[in-house]
Amino acid sequence: MTDTEESGVRYEKKGHTAYVTLDRPAVLNAMNLRMHEELARVWDDVEADDDIRVAVLTGAGDRSFSVGQDLRERSRLDGQGVPPSTFGSRGQPGWPRLTERFGLSKPVVARVNGYALGGGFELALACDLIIASDQSVFALPEATLGLVPGAGGAFRLARQVPLKVAMGYLLTGRRMSADVALRLGLVNEVVPARKLDDAVTT
Repeated sequence: MTDTEESGVRYEKKGHTAYVTLDRPAVLNAMNLRMHEELARVWDDVEADDDIRVAVLTGAGDRSFSVGQDLRERSRLDGQGVPPSTFGSRGQPGWPRLTERFGLSKPVVARVNGYALGGGFELALACDLIIASDQSVFALPEATLGLVPGAGGAFRLARQVPLKVAMGYLLTGRRMSADVALRLGLVNEVVPARKLDDAVTT
C-alpha cells in the first residue's frame, strides 16, 4: 500500500481524553478519502463513549497539522471522472465530517504545529479551542487554485475574525502567522513547540 492509500489516523484514549492524530506526516497529513471514513468512525466513538470528556485533534510530525485535501488523490479521481464536492461532504466518504458535526457534545481542542492549510485550517476552525505552536501557519489558499473553502472555512473564518480581515484572507489565500492569529483572537494560546503538549493538557 502506498502512503496516499493509507488512512493514517491514530486514535487513543487516555483517562477522559481522546487523542485523534492525523498520521500521514510524509504528505504533511493531507487527508484522503480513507482518512475521512476513519475519522467519521472516530468522532462517532468520541460522542458515544461517556468516559470521554474532551478530544484533542493534532497532526503527526513537526511540520504540519494538516494541509487539507490530498491533491494527488484528487487528481486521480478527476482522471476517473469523479466530480469534486462543493460545499460540505454530503454523499462523500466520512460524512458527516467534523466540520459538519454541529451537534457534537464533547469539546474538541486543536493542537496545531506547523501548517494548517485549506481543509486542515477548516478542521482547526471547527474545533472549540486552538492551541498553536509559534511555528504554526494558517491559510485558506483555495482562491489561488480556483476553489472555494467549502468545508466551513468561508463562514467560520468570517465569524471568528472581523469580516474585512476574513475577506482579505479568503480572497487572497495569503498566510497568517501564529502571532497574527493570536492577535485576531483566532487561537487561544501560542507557545514554543516544545511546550505545546503542556499547554494542551493544562
